[in-house]
Amino acid sequence: MTIPRILSIAGSDSGGGAGIQADIKTITMLGGHAMTAITALTAQNTLGVTEVMPVPPEMVVAQIEAVVSDIGVDAIKIGMIGSADVAEAVAKRLEALFFGREIVPIVFDPVMVATSGAVLADAATVAAFGRLMRLSVLVTPNLPELAALAGAELDGPGAEMAAAIGLVRDSQAAMLVKGGHAEGSRVTDRLIGWNGVVAEWTDDRIDTRHTHGTGCTLSSAIATGLGAGLEPERAIARARAYVREALRTAPGLGAGHGPMGHGLGEVHF
Repeated sequence: MTIPRILSIAGSDSGGGAGIQADIKTITMLGGHAMTAITALTAQNTLGVTEVMPVPPEMVVAQIEAVVSDIGVDAIKIGMIGSADVAEAVAKRLEALFFGREIVPIVFDPVMVATSGAVLADAATVAAFGRLMRLSVLVTPNLPELAALAGAELDGPGAEMAAAIGLVRDSQAAMLVKGGHAEGSRVTDRLIGWNGVVAEWTDDRIDTRHTHGTGCTLSSAIATGLGAGLEPERAIARARAYVREALRTAPGLGAGHGPMGHGLGEVHF
C-alpha cells in the first residue's frame, strides 16, 4: 500500500483549529501521512492570538531534513512562516532539496492574518514570500492576501484578475484566489493561470462563525491530493468539498471563531 507523504511547514495553533493541527487532521482524513516542520508556536483560542514565538530557522530546517532524509515527501504545504529569516531559510533548503517544481509539488498558503484578526506576518516576512512562491506550483491567497502580495488596492474583479495574473507571471505558480472575503451569499474561488481563469467553483456561502482554519485546511487538502497523484483541478475540487463538509459539521466550540469539524463529516476520496 502506498500512502502519500505530506509535509506541512507551518505554525502551531494551541486551540487546534488551524495551523499544524488542522493540517495533520486534514491530511490524515484524506488518506495521507502527515509530517511537520513547525515554524512558530502560538498561544491562541477561538477569540484570538495572545502570543507568538518564532522557531529558530535552523530548527525549522532540521525538521525538514529529518523527515525528507528518512521518510520522504510526496507534496509540501507551506503555511504560517513566522519570520523573514525562516522564510529565507526554508526557501534555500527547499531549493537545494527539490530543484524543479515537478519533483515535489508545493502548495503555499500565504498566511498573514488569523481568522480572529491577529497579524501573523510582518512586512519583512511578506516581502520574503516571493522566493517561496517561485518554488510553488500553487499559491492560495484570499482577497486581502492577494492585495498584499500584489502591493495594490483591489477595487473590483478586473483589478483582482490583473493582480493574480501578474503574480502568476512573476512566480510561475498558479493562483487559487479564494473569494470568501467578498460580499454576497455565493462564494467563488478562481484558479488563475498565465492567461486568466483556468477553472472556477461557486457555492452558496455556509452561514457559520466557526471558520477558523479554512485556509490551512484547504491548502493541506490540496497538497494531499497532489501528493496522491491527482490533477490540480481535481485536487482543488476535492479539497473544497472537504472544507465545506468540515464547515457544515463544525462542533460549535469556543466563544469566537471556532474550529471546523475535520473528522465529523463524510469524507469522499
